[in-house]
Amino acid sequence: MTDYGEEQRNELEALESIYPDSFTVLSETPPTFTITVTSEAGENDETVQTTLKFTYSEKYPDDAPLYEIFSQENLADNDVSDILKLLALQAEENLGMVMIFTLVSAVQEKLNEIVDQIKTRREEEKKQKEKEAEEAEKLFETDHNLDTSDIQFLEDAGNNVEVDESLFQEMDDLELEDDEDDPDYNPADPESDSTD
Repeated sequence: MTDYGEEQRNELEALESIYPDSFTVLSETPPTFTITVTSEAGENDETVQTTLKFTYSEKYPDDAPLYEIFSQENLADNDVSDILKLLALQAEENLGMVMIFTLVSAVQEKLNEIVDQIKTRREEEKKQKEKEAEEAEKLFETDHNLDTSDIQFLEDAGNNVEVDESLFQEMDDLELEDDEDDPDYNPADPESDSTD
């Protein structure tokens, strides 16, 4: 008969030496502990991180341990669900063997992939933004030319209006001169033509 308790104790000791900085025991009965898994540093030394909480089931490792994501940093919801699916798959495949190291290693690889994806996504977004900026600049140049031609058109129209106004003024002057130059108009002697 398998001594589950002894296998669990041995694994805990091994885990403590493998993960001295990230392994924390939360309770002895049932054995519950957390291991913090951090990805390799990505762009700008950015990392993604998750703390996995494991609880040994009574018949672990013949039964899968209980596990959950205790906390996480920089992970999207879909990343979290992917990690939980990965843990389920790995636990199923490794039944009968102590498996915490295997599960943690699988999550470690997954986090490194996520960091790479973030980097790739950032690069794509950067390229997309640069492309959009170039297109916007071209549009702006076109619009700017239109603005200039509009201003030119308005200025030309304004000059025409001024010319028209001066024409009207000249016409008024002409009408006044016409009255004074009328040969029949003689304010001094209105009857002068008819007295002879």
